[in-house]
Amino acid sequence: MGTWGIGGGYWTPDYTHDKEWVEVLRRGLELGLNLIDTAEMYGGGHAEELVGQAIKGFDRDSIVIVSKVWQTNAAYESVLKSARKSMERLGTVYRHIPSSLAKRIRPDMRDRQGLFEKLVDDGIISFFGLSNFDLSGIEKARECCRKYDVVAIQNHYSLLHRNDEESVIPYAQHEGMLYMAYRPIERGVLAADPFLSEIGRKYGKTSAQVALNWLICIDNVVPIPKVANLAHLTENLGALGWRLSREDWEIISREFLKRAGRI
Repeated sequence: MGTWGIGGGYWTPDYTHDKEWVEVLRRGLELGLNLIDTAEMYGGGHAEELVGQAIKGFDRDSIVIVSKVWQTNAAYESVLKSARKSMERLGTVYRHIPSSLAKRIRPDMRDRQGLFEKLVDDGIISFFGLSNFDLSGIEKARECCRKYDVVAIQNHYSLLHRNDEESVIPYAQHEGMLYMAYRPIERGVLAADPFLSEIGRKYGKTSAQVALNWLICIDNVVPIPKVANLAHLTENLGALGWRLSREDWEIISREFLKRAGRI
């Protein structure tokens, strides 16, 4: 369950729909969606507060919470401060993959990876990963790890944005890393795609559900669609419990590569 837009925009909190947002997240947990993606910048930390409210009463060991440190907080002391503040907002010592959003390797990368390892040792986080890193950046970051390794990559990936499928995704699969695909239906664009709708009719599914299932069919890839309301949640759940045929998966893949001028 992705929480971008829940609790406000970038660094700007919005408290008007708190009850609904918490109810949606709790309903998702009840239905087995046990990975929640959030970030310190979503609503200026308010999204993390809402996640903290939503997880109360659930078995904490069955939930994975992924949060992210914003790139302006990537310095050593800032990462430490950000991680502790996230823990306070979530109200728990939690399974948490803090993802550095810096798109380029900074001179302090070795210190930063060392800090993530310290946060694991201190029990603040259980794992760490990277977001918006290309293959070269991932390899350089891993070279800086001394005790623990990167366990997850979170990048933009969808039928309309496929930069990673010949580089980062095969690498993640080979190395046993989770690949988290953000913006999987491109803010609703794929939900209105007539070609996907036509495919979906064969399965009794919507365009959005087909787009999400196309991602789910790829080993190690987990899409994290937004769940701002019960309609979003219901739509997302409809992508589970079935699989596109291999033939249809390839037809869809080729169609969108043609649109992009790649074949």
